[in-house]
Amino acid sequence: MTTNRSEKLKKDLNRRLNITAGQIKGIQNMLENDAYCTDILIQLMACRSALSSISKIIIENHLKSCLIEQAKTGDDEAIDDFMKNFSKFLQEAYK
Repeated sequence: MTTNRSEKLKKDLNRRLNITAGQIKGIQNMLENDAYCTDILIQLMACRSALSSISKIIIENHLKSCLIEQAKTGDDEAIDDFMKNFSKFLQEAYK
């Protein structure tokens, strides 16, 4: 299965992912340079927050496009599948 995303959405998601990748590279440098633990943890929290924001955008896009289209065709299994995976996502997010 694939999802068609607008060029604007793709650009936004890629920009956000590139920023997050830069943050992770920065954390690797902090580790190499023996940065203070709290400073590293702050950067890790920032990465987690950035990934959470990206996840929210993907979920919203999925609900507004994929699930609506699948529901129109009577594909109730798609909703069940989403709920199962969303439940896993929430469990991970709130550990």
